[in-house]
Amino acid sequence: MTDFLSDAGLASGAALVPDAGLASGAALVPDPGVAPPLAAAPGLADLVGLDREELKQIVTAVAGDRAGAMRANQLWHWLYHQGATSFETMTTLSKDLRAKLAEVARVSRPEVVRALVSSDGTRKWLLRFADGQEAETVFIPDGERGTLCVSSQVGCTLTCRFCHTGTQKLVRNLTPAEIIGQVMLARDALGEWPSPTDGRLLSNIVMMGMGEPLYNFENVAKALHIAMDNEGISLSRRRITLSTAGVVPMIERCGAELGVQLAISLHAVTDEIRDVIVPINKKYPIKELMAACRAYPGLNNARRITFEYVMLDGVNDTPADARALVRLIKGIPAKVNLIPFNPWPGAPYARSSDTAIKTFSDIVFAAGYASPVRTPRGEDIMAACGQLKSDSVKLRRSERLPA
Repeated sequence: MTDFLSDAGLASGAALVPDAGLASGAALVPDPGVAPPLAAAPGLADLVGLDREELKQIVTAVAGDRAGAMRANQLWHWLYHQGATSFETMTTLSKDLRAKLAEVARVSRPEVVRALVSSDGTRKWLLRFADGQEAETVFIPDGERGTLCVSSQVGCTLTCRFCHTGTQKLVRNLTPAEIIGQVMLARDALGEWPSPTDGRLLSNIVMMGMGEPLYNFENVAKALHIAMDNEGISLSRRRITLSTAGVVPMIERCGAELGVQLAISLHAVTDEIRDVIVPINKKYPIKELMAACRAYPGLNNARRITFEYVMLDGVNDTPADARALVRLIKGIPAKVNLIPFNPWPGAPYARSSDTAIKTFSDIVFAAGYASPVRTPRGEDIMAACGQLKSDSVKLRRSERLPA
C-alpha cells in the first residue's frame, strides 16, 4: 500500500507550496471561489457519505415530507453532482427545508492541515478528521487527466517491509464520509464542480493510499458506490482501481459487489521472500492468492488484473525472478506494474538499478504481458508510492476530540 509521511520525513529540499486551488478553510491559502463547508458542530449529522435512502430518512424526519424520495434525490444532486458545501446554495429545495436541514445536519470536508505541491505537479494534502486523526491524499496529474490516491484507514496493520505506512500502527478505519470526502475535497481544489461529463482533471481513483481497503470493505464499498453513481460524481468502475496486499477471502466479494479494477501488491514470486516483505502472505500464501485472482468475477482481457511489483535491489529483481513471475501469472489476463523502490528515512531496502529493472521488464514483456515501469511522482514531497505516512499517532480514547 502507498503510505504517508510526517514532517520529519520530508525529502530534502521539499517546499511547502501555497496551493491556490485549495478549498476554503485550508491551512495554507483559502480559495475565495469555493464556498466554505459548514462547521463541524457537535450533534449535527454529516450528509456527506450518506446514500439516497439515508438522505430520504433525514429529509422525512426533518420535514415530514411525503415527497422524501424526490427531495433526497435533489439533495443527492447538490451534494455529489454540484459539490455544494452550503445549504444556502441548494436553491431547488425550499427555504424552509434548507433552514430545517441546517439545524440538524452539515455538509463537511476533511480539514486540510497541510498542502504540498511537487515540482512535477503532484499535490498532497494532509487531512484531519473530526476526531483529530489524520491521513493523506495524493493527486497525480497526467496532462489533461489525473489520478487520486485515496486512503482507507489511519495507519495500517500489514507491516509490509518496503512500505512506510507499515511503520505506523493501525489506528482505525475511515468512514464512508472520510473516504468519499477525499475525492470531494480534491474536486474542490481542482474546481471540478459540477461533475463534468468528459475532460476531467480527476479522471481516476486508486484505493492505494494508507491502509488495506479489503480490511475496511463495507465503508470502502459504500464510498465507491457513491463515486460511481451516474447522477453524482459519476466515475466509471473501469476508472477505479482497488489495490490489496492479498486479503484472499474478500477478493471475490470485491469483484462481485464493486466490479472495479483489481490490483495485487505481489512484490515477490516465492513464499519465502513474500513472507518477509509482505507478511500477510503467511496467512494467505501465493498459491491461494493466485487462485483468487483466477476466479475474480468478470476477469477478461478488457478487465485485467494489475500485479504491482516493487523493485528491490538484490531481493526480487533477478532475471530468474522475472521468469518465475511469468510462470506464476500464466493464463491470467494481466499486466505488471514495475515500481522502482521509493526510499524513505530508515528504509531497509534500496532501489534496483535501471539495468536490472529494464532486464526484468523486457522478460515479462516478451512473455506477452505489458510491463510498464512506473515513473516516480512527487518524490520531492515524499508523495511517491510507498513513501507516505500521516502525522497521526494513536490517541487514547479520552484524548480524542468529539466526533
